[in-house]
Amino acid sequence: MRRTNEQSIGELLQHFYEENPQLKQKLLEVRIQRAWGEVLGAMVMHSTRSLYVKNKILYVSVNSSVLRNELLLNRAHIVKKLNEYACAEVILDVVIR
Repeated sequence: MRRTNEQSIGELLQHFYEENPQLKQKLLEVRIQRAWGEVLGAMVMHSTRSLYVKNKILYVSVNSSVLRNELLLNRAHIVKKLNEYACAEVILDVVIR
C-alpha cells in the first residue's frame, strides 16, 4: 500500500510555524540567546549576567565595564552575526548594561 499524503518533518514544522508566528518568533529569540555564547565565546558568556529579547532588542547585562565598552563598540557586528546564526532577522539592536 502506498501513502500519498507523505510530508517530511521539515515541511510539517514549517507549516506549523506559518500558522503560529508568535511561536516561531519565540523560538528564534531562544536561538539568539543560545547563539550569544557560541558566537561571542566562553569568556563573554561567563561575564554575562542576564540576557533577554524584548521588542526585537537584545538586552544584555555584563559584569565587566571593559567588556561592556568592547561590546558597545561592536554592536552592529554582533547584531549581524547573531541574526546570521539564527538565519533570520530576529533582533535590530543590542542594549548592553
